[in-house]
Amino acid sequence: MRHATAPGTGDPPGFRLGDCSTQRNLSDEGRAQARRIGEYIRRNGIARASVYSSQWCRCLDTARALDLGEAREQPLLNSFFGKPGQSDARSRETLAWIGTLRRAAPTVLVTHQVNITALTGVFPASGEIIFVSPGQNTMAVRGRMTLG
Repeated sequence: MRHATAPGTGDPPGFRLGDCSTQRNLSDEGRAQARRIGEYIRRNGIARASVYSSQWCRCLDTARALDLGEAREQPLLNSFFGKPGQSDARSRETLAWIGTLRRAAPTVLVTHQVNITALTGVFPASGEIIFVSPGQNTMAVRGRMTLG
């Protein structure tokens, strides 16, 4: 899932992880959007999930607002926006990590557009969920969903 609506592109110069005041953050609409997505998921029979998030505040805030379980930070989901040379290596590492996850329960990964595009070829909207079946070296896209 791409984080919910956070106006703008990228982050301000000098932003720091762990300091939300230096980052591009969710708008009020973005926070409401994340809550609506979580409510939709619960109404459709998924009360709990394994939730992993990028360490960026907009992703963590999205993951927490879904209210599907503890949002665990996963640095592999961090953005490499502005660093396209990291795309291939990060995607390989992320796919390897995904391969280690337990598949008994639903898993939600909250990340950034560049990460999702590198893994799937999809350019997601803010708050869009991309349903995938992970393979050894690929991510097969099974569906997409956007709740405005």
